[in-house]
Amino acid sequence: MTAQPTDTGSVVVIGELLVDIVHTPDGASAEHVGGSPANVALGISRLGHETCFATLVGSDARGLRCREHVEAGGVRLLPGSTSDAHPTSTAVATLDESGAASYVFDLHWNLPPVQLPADTVHVHTGSIATTLEPGEAEVTAALRRARPTATVSYDPNARPTIMGEPDDVRRRVEELVALSDVVKCSEDDIHWLYPGDDPATVMARWVGLGAGLAVVTLGGDGVAWRTARGEQANEEARVKDVVDTVGAGDSFMAGLVSGLLDLGLLGGPGARERLRAAGLQDVHPAIDRALATSGLTVRRAGAYAPTREEI
Repeated sequence: MTAQPTDTGSVVVIGELLVDIVHTPDGASAEHVGGSPANVALGISRLGHETCFATLVGSDARGLRCREHVEAGGVRLLPGSTSDAHPTSTAVATLDESGAASYVFDLHWNLPPVQLPADTVHVHTGSIATTLEPGEAEVTAALRRARPTATVSYDPNARPTIMGEPDDVRRRVEELVALSDVVKCSEDDIHWLYPGDDPATVMARWVGLGAGLAVVTLGGDGVAWRTARGEQANEEARVKDVVDTVGAGDSFMAGLVSGLLDLGLLGGPGARERLRAAGLQDVHPAIDRALATSGLTVRRAGAYAPTREEI
């Protein structure tokens, strides 16, 4: 699927942008810009779509590095994304001799009102930003403001160590599913949020809540998806020469949004109706693009975002 991007307006991503600080057993440390929504924003931009990002970083040196990182990928930060009130959020990972990591988070998410551009046609959100107070309330408010003129996608991207109890998080997830046109998650997310349920059961539940398309990534086993018409399919993964899987899920999400935009199945109220009427084969080219982008990401170290030319 190599169609040129459709000139439909701006995609807005809302979510965290932070610095990952990794300490290794030999005493070394390294810092990397991270955040699942930031990775998705970069992925969508690199695939040729006008992309804006609503986030919150400090005016410190780490915040400057974060801003430069996303802007270098063509992403435009929306007003209010930088604040003097708090330092840039960090996630400190300490690795033991086996490679297992323990995490300490220093997160700041007092998100100001999101100023959606007038030409916004799609909004994506997910991960920590959707459950962390006080900013999670503004995420919901922004989605509600966007829905009359834009479509919405959502990736719960569960972080069990910091999001709270599954029963509480599940209620929050389903509140956002009901506001979304496309919901994508991993099989691990489902195991944590819905213990005992299989992906097919959860996808049916989410479509019943209002999503036009539900997608579950299955790691090396590929992906499953379900349409609003109640049809379900699976596709094998395209994974080879794996270097690491960092950012693979975010790359999949970016490819999925990009593909659906190009198909006219995201990008405004009319696209919402087309998505709800779409069959498996109508959606398949976007699934194909998502598998292609994530397949390229795992062949590079870190959260690499492929370009349209590479796929």
